[in-house]
Amino acid sequence: MTRRELLAALGTAPVLAEKTPPATPVAVARCARYDTDLAATLGGMFDQLGGLGGLVNNKTVTIKLNLTGSPGLRFQGRPLGNTHYTHPRTALALAHLLGRAGARRIRFVESCWATAGPLEEYLLESGWNVRALKSAAPNVVFDNTNARGPHKDYARFRVPGGGTVFPGFDLHRAYDETDVFVSMAKLKQHKTTGVTLSMKNIFGITPSSIYGDDAGVDAPNENPTKGRVTILHEGKRQPSATAPAELDPKSSRSGGQRVPRIVAELAAARPIHISFIDGVETIAAGEGPWIDGIRYVQPGLLVLGTNPVSTDAVGTALMGLDPRAQFADCANMMLLAEQMGVGSADLKQIEVRGGALKDLVYRFS
Repeated sequence: MTRRELLAALGTAPVLAEKTPPATPVAVARCARYDTDLAATLGGMFDQLGGLGGLVNNKTVTIKLNLTGSPGLRFQGRPLGNTHYTHPRTALALAHLLGRAGARRIRFVESCWATAGPLEEYLLESGWNVRALKSAAPNVVFDNTNARGPHKDYARFRVPGGGTVFPGFDLHRAYDETDVFVSMAKLKQHKTTGVTLSMKNIFGITPSSIYGDDAGVDAPNENPTKGRVTILHEGKRQPSATAPAELDPKSSRSGGQRVPRIVAELAAARPIHISFIDGVETIAAGEGPWIDGIRYVQPGLLVLGTNPVSTDAVGTALMGLDPRAQFADCANMMLLAEQMGVGSADLKQIEVRGGALKDLVYRFS
């Protein structure tokens, strides 16, 4: 039996890439407040990575926001963007820069909590100025990707190497009909995956119509009203029969083992071209107000990269954590993604631009 055959037979280990992928530079910057010139700061970070125009000029750019949990659930009464949501000012700054760099179309997406309604309404409920966001650049559009929306069907994304939990995923066509895919994340810890950064953010691209607790059995439920615990976290049932089924229903049902692997699979199947992590204001010790013991913190940091594994590795290090360590209760999704060839999590190989990593650390725990 070859090494590859052995790993495939084990079922719980990812198929290893032929070689560790090269590391890419990551830009970091201090940013104490959201009412500063975010566009100038973010533009300077893009310049440190080689410029934005070459990445997005005359292209469709799809931006996955991080709007996790109900907009009615707030921590200490603070604005959502100051704790666990994407901050609207960061989205506005990015849209402005993309428009200036020549992006043909800018599409904001999120699989909104417990609804398949318009994303614009969800943003308004979350305290966003949607009109300002639409005016930030030409041709700004919005899609709630929690169901198939106006499309006739879903797009299927196969996991390179066959995957370890799922061989592929059926997703909203916005994730297929794009040239550049952006993940806008917050600098946070996570109960199930240790940290939640640019890769964990795209766990939310899975539509609840297929992977939600009230997903249809034989066909997707196009009006989902629940989250994604039963299928993805716990493995108590399969996705809708129209989507690829789980590879091994007898494998671990632990969310700490399943979710990091699913995240790595998604990052391999739907590559992230730009990773942005907002650590200006956020929370520590968890991903949202439903986690006991979370704290409001102000690291005053921004992180930007063109590879999600390398960017998340730097983000993890900025939190005072080792990106190559084994988390207490879960698998390390950065190492899993590295093994799948998505990117490098080796800080020794990653060039950090904009400041010395050791001088920017804000310890979360």
